[in-house]
Amino acid sequence: MTFVQMQPRTTNATAVGRTVADAMETAGPQVCDDMTVEVALSVMASARSGHLLVCDDSGRCTGLVTQTQLAAARDGSAYSDRVRLRDILGDRGPFTSPVTTMAEAGHMMRYSDVDALPVVDEHGSALGVLALAR
Repeated sequence: MTFVQMQPRTTNATAVGRTVADAMETAGPQVCDDMTVEVALSVMASARSGHLLVCDDSGRCTGLVTQTQLAAARDGSAYSDRVRLRDILGDRGPFTSPVTTMAEAGHMMRYSDVDALPVVDEHGSALGVLALAR
């Protein structure tokens, strides 16, 4: 006889009430936006992470960069060893709040075509990352 461990089904009421705070990962590596692309790639490799949270001088989260974005910037024709993260980030965002529902965050990720969102508090400080399951 084989035993099967049953998982309780998530009811629709439970799924609707889930927030980003319930699913986010810890913030992980955070770097300053004046860091060069080469150093950021090195930090990412050392941390064994697929992304880095980028903060400005005041500690506010300005975005998230992935290894793919950094490699594309490094391989671009305009690249030099002086290119900083702030040069490749572009517009600030997208971001989400820990009280955002998972449905809203999922919609935002699909609309923005991103695999991960920084989770920030009301002051813009990074609290964590909401990433798609691999």
